[in-house]
Amino acid sequence: MADTEDNTGGKGKGKSGLIVMAAVVLVLSLVAAGGGWVLGGVLAPQVDQPEETAAAGAEGAGEGRDATKTRENLVPLDPITTNLSYPSDNWIRIEVSLVFTGSPDSELADQIHHDILAYLRTVSLQQIEGPRGFQYLREDLRERVKLRSQGRVNDLLLRTFVIE
Repeated sequence: MADTEDNTGGKGKGKSGLIVMAAVVLVLSLVAAGGGWVLGGVLAPQVDQPEETAAAGAEGAGEGRDATKTRENLVPLDPITTNLSYPSDNWIRIEVSLVFTGSPDSELADQIHHDILAYLRTVSLQQIEGPRGFQYLREDLRERVKLRSQGRVNDLLLRTFVIE
């Protein structure tokens, strides 16, 4: 009979210990969630409210005209797809837009399109690997476009870049 009393007493302590542990885990989880919420509110960027955005839009109407002017001078070129020089079984596809300083010239845009295509056929995969290679490619393309256009194209925007 003494053994039965010890077994029931031991089970009661085990259950109460489990309940205490569950309560501690629950409290710590709530504290962690609350701390994360507070820290997220402090570190997260503040998003403008729609009313503030409308007021800012009315004040900056002049800036909107500049953006529209840029869009009018933006000429998207047809997608360029070609194989690389080495390894020749790898293909590259890019979509480019040109930002003209004045009115867009479609004949010049076609010449630039063909010039970019010819240049990409000479590029190897090792030259454009990684972020630095991509940066060099962008700089080379911008330089070629500015030379070809004699300053009439202000910038080159890479919209897509895929190597297969």
